[in-house]
Amino acid sequence: MDRPVRVRFAPSPTGPLHIGGARTALFNWLFARHHGGVFILRIEDTDRTRYVPGSVELITEGLRWLGLDWDEGPEVGGDYGPYVQSERVGLYREWADWLVAHDKAYRCYCSPERLKELRKRGVQGYDRHCRYLSPEERAEHDARGDSYVIRFKMPLEGQTTVHDLIRGDITVENSTLTDLVLLKSDGFPTYHLANVVDDHFMEISHILRADEWIPSAPVHWQLYRAFGWEMPAIAHLPVILNPNGKGKLSKRKAGFTHDGRKVPVLLHEFREAGYLPAAVVNFLTNIGWSFGEDREVFSVEETIQRFDLSRVNPSGGVFPLNKLDWLNGIYIRETPPDELARLLREPLERAGYTVDDDLLRRITPLIQTRIHRLNDVVEMAGFFFRDQVTPGVEDLIQKRMDADSTKAALEAARETLLGLPDFEPETLESALRALTDTLGLKARQLFGVLRVAITGQRVAPPLFETMAIVGRDKCLERIEAAIRLLA
Repeated sequence: MDRPVRVRFAPSPTGPLHIGGARTALFNWLFARHHGGVFILRIEDTDRTRYVPGSVELITEGLRWLGLDWDEGPEVGGDYGPYVQSERVGLYREWADWLVAHDKAYRCYCSPERLKELRKRGVQGYDRHCRYLSPEERAEHDARGDSYVIRFKMPLEGQTTVHDLIRGDITVENSTLTDLVLLKSDGFPTYHLANVVDDHFMEISHILRADEWIPSAPVHWQLYRAFGWEMPAIAHLPVILNPNGKGKLSKRKAGFTHDGRKVPVLLHEFREAGYLPAAVVNFLTNIGWSFGEDREVFSVEETIQRFDLSRVNPSGGVFPLNKLDWLNGIYIRETPPDELARLLREPLERAGYTVDDDLLRRITPLIQTRIHRLNDVVEMAGFFFRDQVTPGVEDLIQKRMDADSTKAALEAARETLLGLPDFEPETLESALRALTDTLGLKARQLFGVLRVAITGQRVAPPLFETMAIVGRDKCLERIEAAIRLLA
């Protein structure tokens, strides 16, 4: 196909953006950027029964969060608009009527009750009853003002072959295809008519869509043929599978767990879970596409340079949640500390903490290599923003120690800290290591007791840096509280 690359992402506003839809948008965007083409956002809102208010905003916010900018579409405009299908209804009616006038489609007057009865009898699709009505019978229906839909006249014989850029030729027997509805009785088009008409008039060059639409590809090919239009090149992207490799990662399964963890399915859940957009983009690119060179970490710029459909695997790709955590940890470590501190503020505030920015900037380098998600800051460093901590007695008492020896260690540490000339990490480490020899303890025992007493938890940032940030007065208060707890 020798024409400029123009691709589109055309979500339906029926709820939040699914991660599979985000991956489809990403692949279209990468394809457009690789070829110096145009990426279009088109809202397919003609199914009014499933329309959910606020969905468009969730979709556009999600795309922007991922860094996927569109060249034409809502809020941006363009020469091929409008880019919301409910604003193009007249165009669909015009071309549906054109198909009827050229004997490529017909009006179907069958009632919902009759169609329901067909399904009860096991009829697949539609029995084409109205396809064979006489002119007189049609006139009677029209004279009564009977409602109707417009159905496509699918060829009854032969085969339809569609070439998929990823999967090769897809061939089906026309006898297995039904006469699909193109225009509903409310005047709104179905997906099949609207996307064909829009792709033609928006001069779409390539269609990259989910593999669930493979069965509709032959119908769309026949529609293009009926109109006398050239069909865009088409590629069906592999499905994203559940973490266990069984079944599609479905929007209907939002909120399910795997290995004891909630699996994010909707794009906004990834943001709320503390993942960075760059990590999510890298992660999604790895599902179904290969960078090559056995590399799994790469920038968007590198991906754009190399993105090609020949590297797309037609088989479904497993959703490896642990791999996402690993990737996100890499991107967190590469984030400038001041920028990371700004990002960590939100999960802390969401957890109910009042955040001091200077304090957070001091904490950030201590935890940057220890967290995999932004939300981990709450568990790892929330104690910095609390006036008091509540350690458990079992956590305070270290291996091969008892309550008495733990209490004695804390009392000795208190006296040592009171006498220090300053509270810098180097001074703290030197004094407390010397104390371990005096008490006959191992460093991990004394430091473990102090870590739990001061932070309230067994796992925390480096002890001496933590103590320096918490400060002498608050450290002593917490040690006193731990001594009283043991007493």
